[in-house]
Amino acid sequence: MLYKEDWEQAKERFLAWWNGEIIDRVALQIKAPRKNYRPRPLTPPSSLEARWTDIEWNLERAEENFKATFFGGEAFPCFWCNLGPDIMAAFLGAELVFEETTTWVKPLIADWDNMPPLQIDPNNRWWRLVQEMTKAAVEWGKDKFFVGLTDIHAGGDLLAALRGRENFCIDLIDYPEKVREAMMQITPLFFQVYESLHSIIRTHYEGTSTWLNVWSPGRWYPVSMDELALISPKMFREFFLDDILAQVNWLDHSLFHLDGPDCIRHLDILLEIPNLHGIQWVPGARYKSMLVWVPLLKRIQRAGKLIHITVPANEVEPLLQELSPKGLMLDTYCSTEDEAKELLRKACKWTCERIQVAVQKGDGYGEG
Repeated sequence: MLYKEDWEQAKERFLAWWNGEIIDRVALQIKAPRKNYRPRPLTPPSSLEARWTDIEWNLERAEENFKATFFGGEAFPCFWCNLGPDIMAAFLGAELVFEETTTWVKPLIADWDNMPPLQIDPNNRWWRLVQEMTKAAVEWGKDKFFVGLTDIHAGGDLLAALRGRENFCIDLIDYPEKVREAMMQITPLFFQVYESLHSIIRTHYEGTSTWLNVWSPGRWYPVSMDELALISPKMFREFFLDDILAQVNWLDHSLFHLDGPDCIRHLDILLEIPNLHGIQWVPGARYKSMLVWVPLLKRIQRAGKLIHITVPANEVEPLLQELSPKGLMLDTYCSTEDEAKELLRKACKWTCERIQVAVQKGDGYGEG
């Protein structure tokens, strides 16, 4: 791969990580500015919408970013068609609204008695654009960078986008049967979108990736439901767990994207899912350090699950002093390519030291 010279070695480390093992160090994804490269200035399209939808602009901008980036360890260049987190709702007919850094949709279901069929029209503008951009990326990126799936925000998050989040919460109490009926229509949509895009990507690429730049040799996805922050564990089990289970049991590899402290109350339910491989923990912008979450991370490891976390570079060593390196993936950033390479070298040393200490203590958990 042109912008990831050690891609074959990285794939081996991903395989070890999915199996809860290590080769010679903790799984570590490091990005840094590439040495001796000055990014070429690009002129964006004049309209806000075109900045999101112009295929050539988005691919040219992505490739320029890949040229300017050192991808260390298990970091790798991956383009995915990004039209915002509610693009699935747009596939169903919701109006998509563009902003500078995100998009959102206007609710489609005004009242339950007039709910439209929750089906994807093959001629839907946004669905066609995502397929076209993915096809273009596959041709453009061949042998240069990887191409991942779009953001498939399905399940309860999709229903919340279609109904409006305030109505969504009220519906769980006032219209539980309507929610169940809607979820029965929504669950299959994940597989339809995934398979359609996966069939395009696999013409040129082995395995899959997503907005979360992790690679798997099979089908993988960071399953999520951000609306968990608004509901109780009882409601999660009653209305949405079956949807999560359907995705997890179908995928070859999966993580759950646990987004924010308000979602922690659902962690025990997630850790009980046998086929869920791990947790991507995102504490939110309020918390600058990952070290405050060590007890939570240990809880995840004790349950036998993998962990993916984004951390400051200076927290790699202290986290390795607390956590098992096996099944742990740390995503970070360095200010220079040389610093990134040095961090990779040190990570090998710290990993060995962590395992040696665990063996001396007879700490099976610490060893992995």
